[in-house]
Amino acid sequence: MDTGAIFKAYDVRGTYPDQLDESAARAIGSAFAEYCRSERLVLARDMRPSGVSLSAAFADGVRAEGVAVVDLGLASTDLLYFASGYLDAPGAMFTASHNPAQYNGIKLCLAGARPVGAQSGLVEIELAAQARLGHFGRPRASLVEADLWAAWVDHVHSFIDTMKLRPLRIVADAANGMGGLVAPRVFSGLPVDLEVLYAELDGTFPNHPADPLNATNLVDLQRRVRATGADLGLAFDGDADRVFVVDERGTPMSGSTTTAMVAAALLDRYPGSTVLYNLICSKAVPEVIAEHGGVGVRTRVGHSYIKQVMAQTNAVFGGEHSGHYYYRDNYFADSGIITAMIVLELLSASNRPLSQVQEPFRRYASSGEHNTEVADPAATVATIATRLRADGVVVDELDGLSADFGSWWFNVRASNTEPLLRVNVEARDPESCARRVEEVFAMIKEAQ
Repeated sequence: MDTGAIFKAYDVRGTYPDQLDESAARAIGSAFAEYCRSERLVLARDMRPSGVSLSAAFADGVRAEGVAVVDLGLASTDLLYFASGYLDAPGAMFTASHNPAQYNGIKLCLAGARPVGAQSGLVEIELAAQARLGHFGRPRASLVEADLWAAWVDHVHSFIDTMKLRPLRIVADAANGMGGLVAPRVFSGLPVDLEVLYAELDGTFPNHPADPLNATNLVDLQRRVRATGADLGLAFDGDADRVFVVDERGTPMSGSTTTAMVAAALLDRYPGSTVLYNLICSKAVPEVIAEHGGVGVRTRVGHSYIKQVMAQTNAVFGGEHSGHYYYRDNYFADSGIITAMIVLELLSASNRPLSQVQEPFRRYASSGEHNTEVADPAATVATIATRLRADGVVVDELDGLSADFGSWWFNVRASNTEPLLRVNVEARDPESCARRVEEVFAMIKEAQ
C-alpha cells in the first residue's frame, strides 16, 4: 500500500484495487480501532461495488483489535455521522463521494462525529496502518447489523416545523448515488410530490457523474424541473452529504447563496449566534450574517478544519461554497438533506417562487472554481504573494492566497491531491468577473 497515494488531507481515497484494496482496508481498520480505543465502531458504505469487500475487510481489522462493529450497510455519509453522534462511537464511511467509479475511500470520524484529518489523527493512523500490512490477527469482537433510518429521518425533520410545509413539487437527481435511498425516505409523509432521477443505486454511474459542482451534471435536472413545473430541484453527490439547489427556472443556486439563506434563517431562530463560512464563499455571506445579527467566522476550506472551529466556537451553522453545510445540532457535521429541508421551509413561508426568495442573497458574480496545472503550486503561490506585497496589496494566507481589491477578490490555493492550483474570483458583475479571471491566470503564468 502506497500510503502517500491514498491518505489525503481529509480522508483516505484511491483507485480500487491498485491503490486501495482489501489488505489496505483491513490494516486501516486495525489502525483506526487502536487509535480510537473505543468499545465499538459504526460502519457504513455507499453503492460502489468495491465497498462490499472493502468494508468487510475493514471490519475484520477492527474486530481483530477487540472492537465491536455496528454495520449500517448502505447509507449516506451524513447518516453515518448521525450514527456516530447518536451512538457516541467512532465511525467509518466507505465512499469516494463524487469521484469516478474506479475510486473508493474511507471517511473517518471519532465518537460524536468529531473529525479526523491530517491535523487530527490521520497521520498517526496512516503510520500504524503501514506497520500492520500483512500482519493480521483473527476477528474476535462481534459484528451486528443496525437500522437507524427511522431515527435519522426523525432527526432530519426536527430541523424544521414540518406542519408548516406547503405542497411542493420537487425533482431530485440522485445520479445513481445514495440520494436515491435518502430522499424518498426523508420526504415520505410530507406534502411533497417527489420525482427522483436516476434513483437506482449503481456505483458505475451509468447516467452522469455524481458531481453536482460540475454544471454539466445538472443539465438533466434543470431540464426536468422546467418540463414539470417543479418548485425546485435537488442535486446530490454520490454519498449524498452534499446538495445543490436548482430554482423553478432551472437556474442553479451557488453554495454561497444557499449558505447565506440558511445562515439568515438560523440566525433569525438563534439570534446572535456564530456562523462559519469558508474563504471562497461570496462576500454576500458575511454581509448577510452581519445583517441578521450574527458573528461571522471565516475558515479554511475542508470539513475537518470547519468542524473543529465550529466546536470551538459553538457555531450554529457553517457553509462551504462547494455544497457542504454543517449544523451544531447535527453534531457539527454536514448534511445535504437537512439543508434541503430548511430550503423547503423557507420556500413554504413565502408565496414567491424560489428564484425570488433567493434574490436578496445573490449580490455578486462568481467565477466558480477553476483548476490549472502548475509544476510547483506552493512556489507559484509564494511568488504571487511576494509580487502583490511589493505592490502594496494586503495578502491573506489563511488557505493559499487571498487578495481583496474592494470591487473584486480572488483566492488561489494548491490542491491537496494533484499538481493543481484552484482559482476562485468574485466581482460586481459577470463581465468584470471574467476580466479579473484573466488577470489572475496571467499572474499565475508569470509566476511560474
